[in-house]
Amino acid sequence: MAGGWTRDGALQDQIDDTVSDAVQHARGQMPTGVSANFCVECGDEIPERRRLAVPGVKTCVLCQSERDGNRAAAGFNRRGSKDSQLR
Repeated sequence: MAGGWTRDGALQDQIDDTVSDAVQHARGQMPTGVSANFCVECGDEIPERRRLAVPGVKTCVLCQSERDGNRAAAGFNRRGSKDSQLR
């Protein structure tokens, strides 16, 4: 279904681009390099299985869970309508 000046499938292209950007951002946040033996936040030992599963990890599961909970979703408006920009 076309809407206004857009071609068919434009909305799906916007959704695909948003998902692609989110995946790219998440991959960019992944740790790299050598894993730490001890958490940089609390000092607890990081289990070997976690160090092997996530190369470059610097935090224990508990501290990483807290970090993940504090992240705000960031994004931008792809639609460009006045109503969505005013929110």
